Amino acid sequence: MSFTEFDHAMMRRALELAERGLFTTTPNPRVGCVLTRGDKIVGEGWHERAGGPHAEVVALERAGEEARGATVYVALEPCNHFGRTPPCAPALAQAKVARVVAALRDPNPRASGGAAVLEAAGIRFEHGLLEEAARELNIGFLSRITRSRPWVRLKAAATLDGRTALADGTSQWITGAEARRDGHRWRARACAVLTGAGTVRADDPRLTVREVETPRQPLRVVVDSRLETPPGARILQGEKALVFAARPGSLPNAEVVALPNPEGKVDLPRMLGELARRGVNELHVEAGFRLNGSLLREGCVDEFLLYLNPSLLGDSAQGIVDLAAPASLDARPRLRIVSVERVGEDLRILARTA
Repeated sequence: MSFTEFDHAMMRRALELAERGLFTTTPNPRVGCVLTRGDKIVGEGWHERAGGPHAEVVALERAGEEARGATVYVALEPCNHFGRTPPCAPALAQAKVARVVAALRDPNPRASGGAAVLEAAGIRFEHGLLEEAARELNIGFLSRITRSRPWVRLKAAATLDGRTALADGTSQWITGAEARRDGHRWRARACAVLTGAGTVRADDPRLTVREVETPRQPLRVVVDSRLETPPGARILQGEKALVFAARPGSLPNAEVVALPNPEGKVDLPRMLGELARRGVNELHVEAGFRLNGSLLREGCVDEFLLYLNPSLLGDSAQGIVDLAAPASLDARPRLRIVSVERVGEDLRILARTA
């Protein structure tokens, strides 16, 4: 399909609007919508939270009568599903818009079919405009719907020689204040933040979002095979935590789910499936090198979010992941660099496993 410069500009605006729901829409996708007539925007909106009006409905309400004959730019194919709110595709058809341009087709079988509804009403439907940008914005939602597992982002702060803590586990603080604030922004966009019992015992983290404003705290998750999390740990205070163990048990202010594997540890792939079942789109991992290594070995990591500080800690310090040395250079796990940016005195690297 051929799209004009105006089409591109309007879809960029729709994605900008969608990004306003970065911290709030879970478990729903992040969607923005723009209605135009000629070269004028007559209505726009974005989806703020599950249970609230969808972006298309907000934009239609703001456009009013000017929606008739309008072109609609939307980040995701309008839904055709009665959930917490009515479907959007029939609403667009009823408003008699002329054309709908979607960045992405909806992969959710429960909500898809909007394009067919629009075309049956004589409305021109097109898709694929700025598709890659829309995928990045909704990478977790797409992962949960198409793979039945969240998008797993493993965050680590390290020195230039790849060390995350001293031999005794001391790690606060390797990176600067700007990097820590940026890390909280990535926490805030996640549906859940995961750590291991070892990190809980060593650092007693809260794993809450504090450095950026957010109306929602992500679910806090602990991998604790032997239920060794101290009852007074800060991660068990406040909102209820979710603990995955290898045996049944209980902890204060926590839901304990037993998911043992044959080795008597937590079955990590099954854990991801359970988190997806609970509506987790993006899982943000802040754990120690042993759990990091287990997640990587078991194919449970999609990308690394690495903050590198211009300092060195030496051979006795802890590394990012606990992995055996490969038999050859060709056998080493490979990553693909997505972006490299400077954040204060540190470098932020986003790298993917595939």
